[in-house]
Amino acid sequence: MDQYVLFLLLGVGTGAIYAGLAMGLVVQFKALGLVNFGYGATVMLAAFQYDELRRTGDVVFPWVGLPSRWHLGDDVASPVAGAIVLVLTALLGLALYFAAFRPLRAASSLAKVVASVGIMISIQAIVIVNFGTGARRPTSILPDESIELFGLALPRDRLWLAALTIATAVALWALFRFTSVGLATRAAAESERGALLSGISPTKVGAISAVLASVMAAAFGIVSSPITGLDPSKFTLFVVPALAAALLGRLSSIGLAAAGGLAIGMLQSELLLFATKPWFPEWARSGAIDAIPFVVIVACLIATGERLPARGSAGGDPSLLSLRRPEGWPAPTVWLLIGGVGIVVTQDQYRVAMISSVIGAIVMLSFVVLSGYVGQISLAQGAVAGVSGFSVSLLATDAGVPFPFAPLLAASIATVAGSLIGIPGLRIRGAQLAVITLSGAVVVERLLFNNPDLTGGIEGAKVPAPSLFGIDLGPRTSEQRPSIAFGMLCLVVLAMVVTAVVTIRRGRLGRRLISVRANERAAAALGMDVVRVKITGYALASFIAGVGGAMMGYQQSSVSVSSFTVFVGLQWLALAYLGGITSVSGAFLAAIMLPGALLQTLLADLWELGDYNLLLSGLAVVVTAVAHPEGIAPAVSNRLAGLRRSHDLANVAIHPLDPNLQG
Repeated sequence: MDQYVLFLLLGVGTGAIYAGLAMGLVVQFKALGLVNFGYGATVMLAAFQYDELRRTGDVVFPWVGLPSRWHLGDDVASPVAGAIVLVLTALLGLALYFAAFRPLRAASSLAKVVASVGIMISIQAIVIVNFGTGARRPTSILPDESIELFGLALPRDRLWLAALTIATAVALWALFRFTSVGLATRAAAESERGALLSGISPTKVGAISAVLASVMAAAFGIVSSPITGLDPSKFTLFVVPALAAALLGRLSSIGLAAAGGLAIGMLQSELLLFATKPWFPEWARSGAIDAIPFVVIVACLIATGERLPARGSAGGDPSLLSLRRPEGWPAPTVWLLIGGVGIVVTQDQYRVAMISSVIGAIVMLSFVVLSGYVGQISLAQGAVAGVSGFSVSLLATDAGVPFPFAPLLAASIATVAGSLIGIPGLRIRGAQLAVITLSGAVVVERLLFNNPDLTGGIEGAKVPAPSLFGIDLGPRTSEQRPSIAFGMLCLVVLAMVVTAVVTIRRGRLGRRLISVRANERAAAALGMDVVRVKITGYALASFIAGVGGAMMGYQQSSVSVSSFTVFVGLQWLALAYLGGITSVSGAFLAAIMLPGALLQTLLADLWELGDYNLLLSGLAVVVTAVAHPEGIAPAVSNRLAGLRRSHDLANVAIHPLDPNLQG
């Protein structure tokens, strides 16, 4: 029994960082009206900056390409290092507010989600470039000698962290309850227009809150990192349990968010002990701990649903991007022809890049169906594609299912997985849906993809080359060159998917999807089964993503976890939005920007910018969300339409109407 109590108390260390992030998320939501998915990355950057300053004496600034290090001294004291990092974090929070969050205050939910994902991607890329990908264990800041408590030897730093969490929660409660800043924040959260009429500046309130949230969470990251460790991939995803804790407080209660963060950390620590027991299922040991936030998020969103608070905005709060009229065949046909010619005329790495772009277009089309046509945000399409990729390996190798039945069955399995992740979305949409799909993707990765019995471990899961009617359609020829036959196979699959997507958009099902997207209550009043339409949309998008995941497996001849991580899925969503998530042409444009696709290959080969692809993608997404919220392809289309209208007006001015038609 003593062992269970000890592990429960040891979880306070991880719970403290969850609580700090959760309280910061609540502060930002109160002031800015958005859920910041890049918040964990901001805290991670501060923790790395502090550790580097203490190790080497270098102040590392949050950028790349310019001189980013300033040597301060060989032995920088902890208080000095902490103060410098907190000032840098405050300036970063202020810059993010004015560059991204403030311009997006009246944007669609998708634009806000994608912008924060772009910030996450950019900051993670900055950390990787400046600090590397290796994990670190910083030196403890708080006293960490053990003390005896209830007969147990407990490190003292856990008690300090618990006290710090409680004190911060009390201070924030008092700030929002009794000070003018807190009252102004609460007023702006209720109605920006009302706050303006009362003489309160929502811009000033937002800036103060952005700085406060950034500095507070950075402090928690610095003091907690010696316990949690520093890892560029894992630390960023601390935002998932923090979101669970924030939702326990309904994105409004500081105290409940702090308590929820501590409780989730303690439960995870307790489950870590359970996982060492012989009776615990071995298949669940690698991911059961990460399932706790997912269960909490599902329970919160199902229990509260649309009753989660929404912030009043002076400019309105549109939840959806505008949707263009049904597309015709000319543009997709041109893209397909370009792809076919490119596969034939290119060689070696560029042919591989062309094939990767074609496969990527299949995955991007799943976002067009789900986010563009159904209006649902999903951060789990990478996990869905991964389920299909690993399934095609098991079906083709263990069960001996031949091509094309193996990828079709694998895509069907992915359809089930994607639909299950999306079931809670039947009652919610917008940022709340993004939260639950992100947590679902984390669970799939940790519970399934990290299970070596299913995924083959480090070596990955082998995928045999496809063949049809005795024709070898493998990704490489006998000379180990990229195969034109496999490229044409991928192009045929893409053409079939494009045909299906365009047909759906122009047909009766497409009209139903658009109706539900526009107004669920109005669609139900017209006799539509809204639940069935939504599930159909999820199933279609998941099947398309599954087809793409299966083709990725065939291209790589094996499937590994690195191909379908949570961050891969986040980058897919960001690039799908960047290209234009509501149009087929946008999917093609996004596909050439994917990792390993045509644009990255060109950047790496011509300008040696391949190492900065992640950073460039993240920055491009943020800029696009602010400047062109519809994406690149719709922006170009609108610009061309404007030029055509100007040309038509000029022709009317030069060639007036026939006099016989006047009067």
